[in-house]
Amino acid sequence: MKCLMSDNMVLKRLSYELSVCKLESIKEIDLNHDFFFFSKTDEEISLVCKTEDVPSYTVQRDDGWKGFRIQGILDFSLIGILSKISGILAENKIGIFAVSTFNTDYILVKSENIDRAMDILEKEGYEISR
Repeated sequence: MKCLMSDNMVLKRLSYELSVCKLESIKEIDLNHDFFFFSKTDEEISLVCKTEDVPSYTVQRDDGWKGFRIQGILDFSLIGILSKISGILAENKIGIFAVSTFNTDYILVKSENIDRAMDILEKEGYEISR
C-alpha cells in the first residue's frame, strides 16, 4: 500500500466562489459551464458549481464556499490523502465538503475559513499554489 504524505503535494486554491445545491432534475444543469460536479442517487441530485452558475431553480442551495484541489493526477493505489487533509482541518474546527474526479480530489471549505485552512495546511508541509 502506498500512502502519499504532504511531501511534494501541491494544493491549488480555486479563485471562484462555489455553491452546493440540491436539484429536482438534471435538466437544470448547464453542461456548458467549465466547472461543476453533479451526482445523482436514488435519493437526490446534487450540484457543486460556481455561484455565478447556479441554476435559476434549486430545491436547496448553500452559498459561500471556496475550494482547492490536489494538483496532479493521483494514483488509485494511494491511500489516506483526503483523510489526512480532512483530519488536519477537523482538528482545527474547519468543516469540509469533498468531491472527487477520476484524477484528483477537491476540498471545499466555507469562504470565511479558506485563508486559515491554507495557512494550516502550509504549516503542515503542503505546498500552496495560490
